[in-house]
Amino acid sequence: MADAAGRLTKLAEEVLGAPLPVRIRAWDHSESGPPGAPALVFRSRRALRHLLFKPGELGLARAWVAGDLDVDGDLYAALDGLAEMIWERGPEDQAKPQRAAVLRALARPEIRSAARELLSLAGAPLPPRPPAEEAPKSHGPLHTLRRDKQAISHHYDVGNDFYELVLGPSMVYSCAYWESPDSTLEEAQRDKLDLICRKLDLKEGERLLDVGCGWGSMVLHAAEHYGVRAVGVTLSEEQAAYARKRVADAGLTDRIEIRVQDYRLVKDGPYDAISSIGMAEHVGRARYAEYAADLFDLLKPGGRLLNHQIARRPMADEDSYSVDEFIDRYVFPDGELAPVGQTVGALEDAGFEVRDVEAIREHYALTLRQWVANLERHWDRATHLTTPGRARVWRLYMAASALSFERNRIGVNQVLAVRTPEGGASGMPLRAREWRS
Repeated sequence: MADAAGRLTKLAEEVLGAPLPVRIRAWDHSESGPPGAPALVFRSRRALRHLLFKPGELGLARAWVAGDLDVDGDLYAALDGLAEMIWERGPEDQAKPQRAAVLRALARPEIRSAARELLSLAGAPLPPRPPAEEAPKSHGPLHTLRRDKQAISHHYDVGNDFYELVLGPSMVYSCAYWESPDSTLEEAQRDKLDLICRKLDLKEGERLLDVGCGWGSMVLHAAEHYGVRAVGVTLSEEQAAYARKRVADAGLTDRIEIRVQDYRLVKDGPYDAISSIGMAEHVGRARYAEYAADLFDLLKPGGRLLNHQIARRPMADEDSYSVDEFIDRYVFPDGELAPVGQTVGALEDAGFEVRDVEAIREHYALTLRQWVANLERHWDRATHLTTPGRARVWRLYMAASALSFERNRIGVNQVLAVRTPEGGASGMPLRAREWRS
């Protein structure tokens, strides 16, 4: 069959019910679609086989990670245009994959006929092997100690040198805080860490617990600038080794301890303050009440918690929520997002008094675009340090996430909560947003 691009375009538009916003370029050098638009490049027949044998997001992800599917042109423009095709808005304004519409279209005889032609065009009758970067599908109870450690290792133990390229000198893997879009990434990350220290009202000699401490940036900033004694816990062996070296190089081994430890096994409270920055997304709905209760018990009366967490939009039927397949199999296995209202409710149920919620959604879009730029700038080095497939995973998920924050599909919030004593003296200033500087 000649003109593979034309056939691919025709089928896609018939299934989705609208013109494609991108061009299609196929392995036979044929091209179809709107002039000047970014091109979705099918580099081989194997890309089509990924899609035919696993229709939807996971098939697309496998083709992309394997290098059989690519984008020529502006990646953000391509993803933004395709998102309008792939996602639909329900009555509750919740973005959902158009799986139902696709399944209805595939039931039509003319579409089934075209699909059979494409199956013939795709070549080999067997499905391609998933890329090595794909995490195997897990079974059994979610968020056990062992399973959480495996999930964290999949995402974080891919090489500290790789993360240095992406994150830059700050080595902070969470949303920065931009005083201005013209700030540097390092300035914005420093400002985020300092804002958290001020919200926690850290003072010299106090004990700080940083849950999910990453490469140690938060505990280092708090010890260096606020004189605290800090404990950072992570499940990643590679992160812990890197953080310990940074602590030793800074001459702060007497003030900072880095542990490879699950937060559920921390028993040496009370702490004066707890920071949890970009970690609670790994906790899961089934364990969130336990997470909130454990942190409450680890704080002294009057102690503060700063919970910095990505949030999704609420759904009319919360039981229908599921993690998208690309993120679950390639990025954050077993990660789950919750609406900010659920997070606040769980903290209150544990006994916390929630005193401030700051939404910083746009800040994460700026942060992610900087990370993508870092990765693209050092692409050859990044693929050498890890694998081409892993680098492609990071480029796709960070670019797509930036657009999700920009389009209000997801958000991120800093929730400040206090273990207020029975007498009611929270220790909070009357005008909390004027954080001490």
